[in-house]
Amino acid sequence: MSAAPTEIAVRREEPVPRMGFFTDTTTCIGCKACEVACKQWNDLPADGWRPEGRGGSYDYTGRLSASTWRHVRFVETVKPSPEQQRAAQELLAQGRVGALPDLPATAGPGGPAPGPRDEELPSLVEVAEGITASARLGGEGSGADGALLDRWAFFSDVCKHCTNAGCLDACPTGALIRTEFQTVIVQPDICNGCGYCIPSCPFGVIDRDPYDGRAAKCTLCYDRLEDGLEPACAKACPTDAIQFGPRDELVEQAERRVLALHERGLDGAYLYGAGDEPGEQLAGDLGAFFLLTEPPERFGLPAQAESPAQENGPTATAAGLAAGTVAVAAAVASFVVTHHRRRR
Repeated sequence: MSAAPTEIAVRREEPVPRMGFFTDTTTCIGCKACEVACKQWNDLPADGWRPEGRGGSYDYTGRLSASTWRHVRFVETVKPSPEQQRAAQELLAQGRVGALPDLPATAGPGGPAPGPRDEELPSLVEVAEGITASARLGGEGSGADGALLDRWAFFSDVCKHCTNAGCLDACPTGALIRTEFQTVIVQPDICNGCGYCIPSCPFGVIDRDPYDGRAAKCTLCYDRLEDGLEPACAKACPTDAIQFGPRDELVEQAERRVLALHERGLDGAYLYGAGDEPGEQLAGDLGAFFLLTEPPERFGLPAQAESPAQENGPTATAAGLAAGTVAVAAAVASFVVTHHRRRR
């Protein structure tokens, strides 16, 4: 799916296809070469050292921000011990269904950091079925924290360049535009730092620079695209986990990859942000989509996402039409009553 032609702000004599990213989490090794290449090419500042817990974290950037346009998230996948599974099954039998905290709050430079969000936590059902573990359930032979690390899952996150872009819908100055490649970029010389775009992004991507207050995010290396070059992050990826090209071609390639993984027994592989049925797309389909093997919430992604303007538009339009109809009816009734009185 493509954006409306009227949204495209930059045009060429010869139309170009919609360009995008396909990120395969099954081949990502967490090297963060994409982060480094992105920062180097776009002259973005370092995020500094962020101590967490008793030592440091490999995931030092923490999240997408105005200074981090590519972020590799480190997700621990743990297996429950038999004791944990039995404990979870007993709680389920008692009707105590819900999420269990798995990770303690960690200390940051500004004090204690918040603990994990509910959508990132394992549920009792998952623990009971042996999918993942929870430290709160303990269990002999499962280590001091009650969970055995099974493997790391790496997720290289980036701006989704949505078809229905909430940031673009909310921008009052026209600083956010859609290019001829159907990517969404910020024009810093037009941005006034109002911040309306930030809560309008369902993925929490765009952010304001703490120094000048202007919004910033991934541009899909628009300056490189203009010269026929691939984005810096895709160029630097040593395993081709990040692939760049015409979006339609990438979707076909990604669907073949999913089928291949299913044939190899990885039944949980699926595409996030592409290949959905009409009406079920995330933000109208994503320009940067992903192959995942875990629920999207494990990577901090929403299961459902839509631009607030697109989501509330039909309701607001219906309410406006209803209000207009009532106003017209009231005006007609007033006119009829007044005319009748004059005749009397």
